[in-house]
Amino acid sequence: MRSYRYFHLDVFTDRLFGGNQLAVFVDARGLASDTMRAIAKEMNFSETTFVLPAPPQSGAMCQVRIFTPDLELPMAGHPTIGTTFALARAGVINPGDERVVLGLGVGPTPVSLAWRHNELVFAWMTQLPPTFGPPIADLAGAAAMLRLPPAAVTGTGLPVQAVSSGVPFLFVPLTSRRAVDNAVLDVDAFDAFREAAGIDELSLFIFSKEPGLDKATVYSRCFAPHLGISEDAATGGASGPLGAYLVHHNVVPGDRAGNMVSLQGVKMGRPSHIHMAVGVAGSVVVSVRVGGESVVAGEGVLYLQV
Repeated sequence: MRSYRYFHLDVFTDRLFGGNQLAVFVDARGLASDTMRAIAKEMNFSETTFVLPAPPQSGAMCQVRIFTPDLELPMAGHPTIGTTFALARAGVINPGDERVVLGLGVGPTPVSLAWRHNELVFAWMTQLPPTFGPPIADLAGAAAMLRLPPAAVTGTGLPVQAVSSGVPFLFVPLTSRRAVDNAVLDVDAFDAFREAAGIDELSLFIFSKEPGLDKATVYSRCFAPHLGISEDAATGGASGPLGAYLVHHNVVPGDRAGNMVSLQGVKMGRPSHIHMAVGVAGSVVVSVRVGGESVVAGEGVLYLQV
């Protein structure tokens, strides 16, 4: 019998029972891909990560594989931030280190670190520069797949558009926070909408720029049914391209592009604060970072028969 230690974290929050849950296996040597996938299904969080030695030539301190309950992802935000916090708790990252590089499926990924009294308190991951798909004309169809009236989308004056910083997401702006909360994804209508628009399978991210007392830049939700995730409490992989979308479409001016927050997961009872920082040269987005806090909720040992 083999045993594998793991940490359970709440990511993009500073308190227990908020944010997005994550399991991190800090030494996954000896686990086959199929076993990792089975473990992720057993943990049943939106993602589970497995830390392995990195190839010497990669420039990364370790390799991180990310699994949803159904499949492996090339990158994701809350697993990257949460894994960094788990490695700090496990002593793999030294207190005071300002930067580490994690090997993800998209390549070496820099993560900047902030400490307080030798405790990691914040981490920023660098994501790939964004790529934008063409705006999708069927705004009424976008509203219908969310079971909302057309005005909930058309009233924003913003496009429905796919954007990627490593993993593509379809962004649908909504007029109000109430509309975000009231949205119910019709998966069949979503599939028909994607097919008509000629876009590949991807996840759906909805948001409103309506201000609230929390002072978040946007209020958001994410649905990823094709990844085995009906709704995600915090989606860092979407938050980078979301920040790029907001800046690209002048929702956020360039002088505020380095200080944006997406408030996600409220409808699920797991509020998450995802920080976004976008670098701009003229009118072009040249850098994307996503950051946040994490709380270690617990740790355990998984036993496998060999």
